[in-house]
Amino acid sequence: MKKSLIATIVLSAAAWAPAAYADKGSSCHFHGAKAAAESVVRGCADQRKQALVMAGKLDASWSAVKPESVEAVEGKKGKEWKLTFKNPAVVDPSKQTLYMFYSLPGNFIAANFTGQ
Repeated sequence: MKKSLIATIVLSAAAWAPAAYADKGSSCHFHGAKAAAESVVRGCADQRKQALVMAGKLDASWSAVKPESVEAVEGKKGKEWKLTFKNPAVVDPSKQTLYMFYSLPGNFIAANFTGQ
């Protein structure tokens, strides 16, 4: 009886675990090798940019900035998406251009000001 009770508790916990780990950023997590549409990558980049603003990693002036360019480039592990955002409101010229990188299927790789 004790073993079946423990098994029931473990199975119940396992059934609810995925819901506990889901977050609002999970809509931009993709599996497979099919290339994402540019519009999907733009949407995911906007979500990521807003999350960086909310976390204080980017100034609030970045909120309204849209991608200036979206292109498929050759990355370290093959083709990937490179999005370029320009924000002239930023005082430091080295921080006026934000680059975001996504895998071809649409998963976030990195964001930086160097483009590398």
